[in-house]
Amino acid sequence: MTDPLPPLRDVIARHDLAAKKSFGQHFLLDLNLTAKIASFAGDMSNSEAIEIGPGPGGLTRAILGAGARHLTVIEKDPRFLPALEEISAAFPGRVNVLEADGLTIDEAAILKGEDRVILSNLPYNVGTILLIKWLQAEPIWWRRAVLMFQREVADRIVASVGDKAYGRLAILTQSVCAAQLVMKIPAQAFTPPPKVESAVVMLDPLPDGRRFEDLQALGIVTASAFGQRRKTLRRSLGQAASQTTASTEELLASAGIEPGARAETIDIAGFQALARAWRAARATQP
Repeated sequence: MTDPLPPLRDVIARHDLAAKKSFGQHFLLDLNLTAKIASFAGDMSNSEAIEIGPGPGGLTRAILGAGARHLTVIEKDPRFLPALEEISAAFPGRVNVLEADGLTIDEAAILKGEDRVILSNLPYNVGTILLIKWLQAEPIWWRRAVLMFQREVADRIVASVGDKAYGRLAILTQSVCAAQLVMKIPAQAFTPPPKVESAVVMLDPLPDGRRFEDLQALGIVTASAFGQRRKTLRRSLGQAASQTTASTEELLASAGIEPGARAETIDIAGFQALARAWRAARATQP
């Protein structure tokens, strides 16, 4: 589909749009790159798409160009609303521009269709918080999420046990989704260039029978376990155990985990077993 709009640099200059460091903004202006990112969402001809933090609309235009049936953009910074309304006018009936905070909106209530996808170049300062919000959604309302993060965060999302980046974020994400790093983007591709590389992660929710349901418990035990990475689980799990009737050793025994093990050596299934043990011990509190 031909993009009827002027170059992004012209849009930014005409509306005097400079990235705000306080909002974690970095603009991706290369429409070839944004088109590739949008392509990871797959067929969107029947999709309700949502984008958080569109800024001047580079990825927004790519999502529409990729054929999304309808797109809702959530922008907290009012400076960008006129530019986004111009995109809406160029694609009649296909774009809904909302001035709102992505951390507080109810996406499932906004998106009416059954096939719902998330595509976002996430602001660096809230990317992880938004990811956890979407992982905790009950029920999971999205078919696929294509999200850009700082490279370090992306590595932590897709890491496997034994990897240096393996930790709480990998366990939480992969207990809900299949996670794949699909694209690396150098800092020089952005305006202004950030100090670090970025990467695009594709997330597909696991089927109901394989998706771990108790993310609250999993979050508590992983926060405790990885909060003191150099210690054994016998010592690092004390904070989580203190919220139950069980001792640290009893929790670990229930999960079939050696007390002398360290958090980074325990796979996702092991932490899920630990979360179940924590929940069971929590339920027996007076």
